[in-house]
Amino acid sequence: MLKKNYTLVTEFILLGLTARAELQPILFAVFLVIYLITVIGNVSMILLIRSDSKLHTPMYFFLSHLSFVDLCYATTVTPQMLVNFLSKRKTISFIGCLIQFHFFIVLVITDYYVLAVMAYDRYMAICKPLLYSSKMSRCACISLVGAPYIYGFANGLIQTILMLRLSFCGPNEINHFYCADPPLMVLACSDTYVKETAMFVVAGSNLTCSLTIILISYVFIFITILRMRSAEGRRKAFSTCGSHLTAVTIFYGTLFCMYLRPPSETSVEQGKIVAVFYIFVSPMLNPFIYSLRNKDVKRAIRNIFKSNC
Repeated sequence: MLKKNYTLVTEFILLGLTARAELQPILFAVFLVIYLITVIGNVSMILLIRSDSKLHTPMYFFLSHLSFVDLCYATTVTPQMLVNFLSKRKTISFIGCLIQFHFFIVLVITDYYVLAVMAYDRYMAICKPLLYSSKMSRCACISLVGAPYIYGFANGLIQTILMLRLSFCGPNEINHFYCADPPLMVLACSDTYVKETAMFVVAGSNLTCSLTIILISYVFIFITILRMRSAEGRRKAFSTCGSHLTAVTIFYGTLFCMYLRPPSETSVEQGKIVAVFYIFVSPMLNPFIYSLRNKDVKRAIRNIFKSNC
């Protein structure tokens, strides 16, 4: 048997959004501003919810965790991306790439189910108001929000182990701005069938399962709202759901475009544009979506400004 000569990859080169050098400083400034808005918005939302006793309800408890997850998964990608905009050699170590890959999957899957839990919370509040206090106790809320973190970590660990089983011995240029599944599998020297199948199963099942929970919850919510005799009651019920539905539409719409297709050079190029929306735009907009449409949050913000002034 003849041995094939090959060199194992120890680092990857992230090609980023574009190779045009003149655009790098502009993109750095744009994404730095987006990241700062994301950090300020989500940290402010978390601190606001913790500081105002009237926001110590299950709905805002889940919202604070959504802000935390959004902040974390934007942070897994953005700092490295910003450094690469200003670097001539846009490299990331093999271990660093796998760590970024692992935590990104963990946090995205956690985000799926935090959004699903928020939909279930709205279902209980609108459809089962008499049972809401007992069913959504503090212990129940901690369990509901803890399960997505544990499940997300387990999924991320499995995907990372499967990625470690692949051999990378040839090209090391990742046609993306972070270590994502499809562009990494394109570079693999070994058979990617198992990893590719696992990616589709995990992405498809988690997207479908979490979205099904959300859709079923909202079917019952809309039926209950339409049965309400009071126009004011219907308006209030719709207003509490509007923010969540907007966030779900932005997040899930882009993720379906990203993951539910086979990895190829064309899909990777399109995926970079799609990824900008769910990594940067969605976490940046969520605090505004929930604050601008929510009277309780706006009241809490006014109270803080009044107390400080």
